[in-house]
Amino acid sequence: MYSVYILQCADGAYYTGIALDTAARLAVHNSGKGAKYTRARLPVRLVYQENGYTKSAALKREKEIKNLPRAAKIKLLK
Repeated sequence: MYSVYILQCADGAYYTGIALDTAARLAVHNSGKGAKYTRARLPVRLVYQENGYTKSAALKREKEIKNLPRAAKIKLLK
């Protein structure tokens, strides 16, 4: 099952993605080999995770979160 996750970058920006293994994906991001967006904003840390999605459902949820304004993302994190 897939997870939807939110990372907080060193500059305070948020990055949302999906992964089968969130811990492994976090390690890839922090090694500088993850998404181009996070490479310039290292280190990143995991601040939110939702588990139990199929790939298509995870992609849909990722898009929903990415479309939220920053204030709504912060509220989601709490």
